[in-house]
Amino acid sequence: MNTYVYGYGPEGKERLIVVDLGVTFPDMESSPGVDLIMADAAWLEANVNRIDAIFLTHGHEDHIGAMAHLWPKLKAPVYARRFTAHLVQLKMEEAGLPSDMIRIVEPRPKAVEIGPFTVQFVPVSHSIPESSALVIDTPAGRVVHTGDFKLDGNPVVGEAFDPLEWHEIAHEGAGIKALICDSTNVFTQTAGRSESTLVSPLKDLISEQKGMVVATTFASNVARLKTLAEAGREAGRSVCLLGRAMRKMVHVAEETGVLKNFPNVLSPEDAVEVGRDNLMLIVTGSQGERRAATAQLSRGKYLGFEMKDGDTFLFSSKTIPGNERSVIRIMNALSEMGVDVVDDKGGLYHVSGHANRPDLEAVHDLLRPQMLIPMHGEHRHLREHAKIAAAKGIATEVATNGTMIDLTGVVPKVVEYIETGRHYLDGTVLIGALDGVVRERIRMALNGHVLITVIIDEDDVPLGDAWVEVMGLPERGKSGGDMVRIVEDELSAFLESAPDKVVRNDDKLDEALRRIARQVAMEEVGKKPEVTVVVSRLMAE
Repeated sequence: MNTYVYGYGPEGKERLIVVDLGVTFPDMESSPGVDLIMADAAWLEANVNRIDAIFLTHGHEDHIGAMAHLWPKLKAPVYARRFTAHLVQLKMEEAGLPSDMIRIVEPRPKAVEIGPFTVQFVPVSHSIPESSALVIDTPAGRVVHTGDFKLDGNPVVGEAFDPLEWHEIAHEGAGIKALICDSTNVFTQTAGRSESTLVSPLKDLISEQKGMVVATTFASNVARLKTLAEAGREAGRSVCLLGRAMRKMVHVAEETGVLKNFPNVLSPEDAVEVGRDNLMLIVTGSQGERRAATAQLSRGKYLGFEMKDGDTFLFSSKTIPGNERSVIRIMNALSEMGVDVVDDKGGLYHVSGHANRPDLEAVHDLLRPQMLIPMHGEHRHLREHAKIAAAKGIATEVATNGTMIDLTGVVPKVVEYIETGRHYLDGTVLIGALDGVVRERIRMALNGHVLITVIIDEDDVPLGDAWVEVMGLPERGKSGGDMVRIVEDELSAFLESAPDKVVRNDDKLDEALRRIARQVAMEEVGKKPEVTVVVSRLMAE
């Protein structure tokens, strides 16, 4: 859900640039029914006349996923490299929005000069093509925003991390004032490995298998897709890509020139006709996404394909924290079919796209910044990264969401906390995290729902008994009686003796009926459900 803002100028009148507009994904426990989660851009909207540009570091959803939802509120020109720009253009067009505000930029030494900022895109290796760090020059000094990166001299697809270029960047002018640095893998103590180290192990694994081979990985990891496809072809198998996101990534990578010589693949319609021993599928859904191809295959047939005893399913990916339960559920379902499930085997079949702790320390030593602000990680990652910087004598500060930091001094200084929050894409509507919609949905999921309908005649007398419907509650309570009948009887008994001042007042009647329904439900089933009361009053003609 990355959204960063840099400003320069007189206090309160700074010109602003935004770096990335990302999303994160919901879970059923904390945000049921929500489609996407993004930053609340209220502060940016309030200062929209001061925003000069939006810069996008790379094409992962947690960096560009909110573009179609937040850009219409900001309407600033967008700068990105060709591959990322193409992905954003597709997003904007799908949403019926213009895409002519996107400016395609070339990497350093080319630069974008806008307001008080000069911004250069510097290629770095990551798990998606054309990832870039940003070198942001201002009258107060040079800031390096790393984006997501790793140290990889041979990333298979995309550009390598070039230490010589970074040495040059670090020694130009007065050097680097502030390094805003990826912290994702700060707790991994071993140096990161190159994407190219997976080529041989994957080829060996696939060549050894009988039956159908299926592999899943991140759809955006174009290098991994190429390695898997080549391994399948070398093993004598026909290869098929399953999943719209995966096919889109390969198409965009080829169209923008970052992917060359990708092996020929079959359409799903043609692949169905190939013998199982000669077929390899590369599918979406490595994180257990319910509607993706991996989950579909674990539940039965998908587009004519079916997993069987003796097949092999490879997870060439790392499970993102929070997705473990969904992934394990799929693995168990596949195992019950007799499928051999292979995971990343401690790195044998997967490498991370982020720099590990030794790599981060090497970057600190290479760039020698005056100060370091950790980014991209949970709080414990940011704090650990700050400790490493402090031990090297680098001034540092942990910046949580909403923290505004002054970088112009000798050390970073917190000067303000901006009110921040989250916005949910709920269906087709953006709602605030504190609007109560999701909170009410969670309450109904936990405690069920009771609908009470009461009719009051022209003389303010209840007409007949209360009528009750329940959802998400047991049919019978601990007394053994019918739950609906028990609640209706209690409500009707109350209505027969209710004071006139209660019956005449909708609010008081609502409160009384609600309280009785919840009390009965608590006694019968141990739950306090959400209650909706509908009072219909007949009017005299």
